[in-house]
Amino acid sequence: MAKPQVAPPKKAMALNEKDLWFAVFLGAQPWLLYVVTFLGGYAFGSIPFGYVLSALAGVGDIRNFGSGNIGATNVLRTGRKGLALLTLACDAGKGFLPVLLCRQYLGMEAAFFAAAGAFIGHLFPVWLHFKGGKGVATYIGVVSALNWPAGAFFCALWLCIAIITRYSSLSALVAAALTPFFVLAKMPVGLFIFMLALSALLIARHHKNIRNLISGHESKIKL
Repeated sequence: MAKPQVAPPKKAMALNEKDLWFAVFLGAQPWLLYVVTFLGGYAFGSIPFGYVLSALAGVGDIRNFGSGNIGATNVLRTGRKGLALLTLACDAGKGFLPVLLCRQYLGMEAAFFAAAGAFIGHLFPVWLHFKGGKGVATYIGVVSALNWPAGAFFCALWLCIAIITRYSSLSALVAAALTPFFVLAKMPVGLFIFMLALSALLIARHHKNIRNLISGHESKIKL
């Protein structure tokens, strides 16, 4: 009776000397990994898509319209709904992509640093003298990459409030305030604290909108 053939064990993928040195160096200097991921996230987040896309579309400097913001809501005020939607997608994507890549290949801690970098990059882009957007779309991208149910919760809540009130800012403020607590119910406390910090930054960037809402001078959007 013939003996069954046994497949030879698979060989582990070998690292070349360059990759091995890089892995050992990062292992000895973990802070460097966090610096690199933060800066990489910042590089993505600092791309001012609202400014660039509006200029390419012939709208001009979006900072001269409406609220002077570079985000999708202000682009919508130009009447270019398609351009506003593209800005929203790009601003969300620049937060989503670096965080997802870091989470997939470098771990959750590195993803936190990439997320912080991307979000801060959108708020304070070096290319526009650190005067950026208010962070709603990039917040959605970052949060979705860290925990997609939280991102879906934010979007659903924002849409419901926007349909009822027509206030984009109010929708963002309420959604940002509640999303960390949605995460707290199902995820580790560390993620809750991190999202709470992002939400605090987002709310702080809406200080003018908060004053306008209180005084009754906040402009509404047309969905």
